[in-house]
Amino acid sequence: MCGIAGIHSNKPVAAELYDSLIHLQHRGQDAAGIITYKNRMHKSKGSGLVRDIFTDKKIARLKGNVGIAHNRYPTHGGFGHGEIQPFWTSVPYGIALAHNGNLTNYSELAKTITSNESRYLNTDSDSEVLLHLFADLLHNKNQPDNDNEFFKNLCYAIEKVFEHVQGAYSVVALIIGKGLVAFRDPNGIRPLVKGVRTNKDGGKDHIIASENTMFYPLGFEPERSILPGEIVYINHKGKEFNRRILKQSFNPCIFEYVYFARPDATLNDVSVYRSRLRMGQNLAEKWKQRFPDNIPDIIIPAPSTANTSALSMANTLGVRYSEGLYKNPFIGRTFIMPGQRARKKSVRYKLTPQRTEIEGKTVMIVDDSIVRGNTSREIVRMLKDFGATKVYFAVACPPVISPCFYGVDMPTRKELIANNKTISQIKNFLAVDELIYQDIDSLSEAVMRKGDHHIDKPCMACFDKKYITSEMSIEKINELEQLRIKDRNGK
Repeated sequence: MCGIAGIHSNKPVAAELYDSLIHLQHRGQDAAGIITYKNRMHKSKGSGLVRDIFTDKKIARLKGNVGIAHNRYPTHGGFGHGEIQPFWTSVPYGIALAHNGNLTNYSELAKTITSNESRYLNTDSDSEVLLHLFADLLHNKNQPDNDNEFFKNLCYAIEKVFEHVQGAYSVVALIIGKGLVAFRDPNGIRPLVKGVRTNKDGGKDHIIASENTMFYPLGFEPERSILPGEIVYINHKGKEFNRRILKQSFNPCIFEYVYFARPDATLNDVSVYRSRLRMGQNLAEKWKQRFPDNIPDIIIPAPSTANTSALSMANTLGVRYSEGLYKNPFIGRTFIMPGQRARKKSVRYKLTPQRTEIEGKTVMIVDDSIVRGNTSREIVRMLKDFGATKVYFAVACPPVISPCFYGVDMPTRKELIANNKTISQIKNFLAVDELIYQDIDSLSEAVMRKGDHHIDKPCMACFDKKYITSEMSIEKINELEQLRIKDRNGK
């Protein structure tokens, strides 16, 4: 999972790209990069948090009124400086590209691209493969000065990308002398939204990003989601061209609504906040049916992505809501920290129980998900250390039983607790008095109940093992798991 942004403006964009990355920091904490264009490419990138990478001097050197930016959360490739996006190539034109998602046929594409010796891959990143494929396809066409003809060439290149590339990919790209390009895979698995800002002279600035969380502070109005299978091109004068090249089933990732997206985001014309409220509401109704006599004294969220669902669940059950676990805001998300030892250590650094809210009470913890189960177990242990008489555990999504290969770095099947234990066994592992998960249908209903979203069916492969793209055979799953293990081990 990563965060991407592209801006085409009538003024320098570097500071606004920086602000965009700040608003997308939750989507990746490993590294970040910005590339802008004025006469030539200007780039800056580094490892760590956005605020620590980009100084005032670095931002000042990023000249130009068009640019793209990327927050990195690695799902494929290594962890070195060379892996940090955006990537760029000088042929043709000069193209920079930033990508959110994961290409499931990376290995096959890498062999194809390097076999004719016209391209050299400098990293193990699937984003670099996507860049060179796109560049090659564009290079094979005539290079006209006419914008309409150039857009036809872009459409041809993206149509071929759709034919060859499997998996999930939302992309922003910068082409020297041409402008800003964005496209989204035909199933729309990863989010991509567009906003506009009207200038005093009547002209328009354009922003395209993973989420719309930065639109309001930057003065942009939300316009729409980029459609699955669509390309959008903003030329150097700010004129927009767009075409939906391929229409397939619309299957956005449901885990965006459960965990990754900020609650104030609207993805695919669905409010993340409202969908999480409905998750809590649906889960509370299930609790009342299954455990009518087990009403807790207090409901506490595992902060902070579960706060909204916990609030709604407390309201539906008529139970007091309390933030009885204080979250240290300066500790990163434990789910995306590399290494189990760091993850275990960080839980107690990150969360501090409040004894006055816990001691002598029957406590219900509401969390967005249980992946490995170790963090959840530590939370339960902390509550009991602080005097909880009983602990119930409610999960806003179904059991995670299969890895995501579309851009979420979930563990392998061997590491997923719900793939290896029954719910009863998980209950015993967590040492809780009661455990309840959301149903798949209830989760889907919570996301799709409201909004003019046109979603056919969310991608829920991590919950039902039904992968959206056709190449996901058992052999492919095994291959991708081995590739993930290799990346983690740095081999």
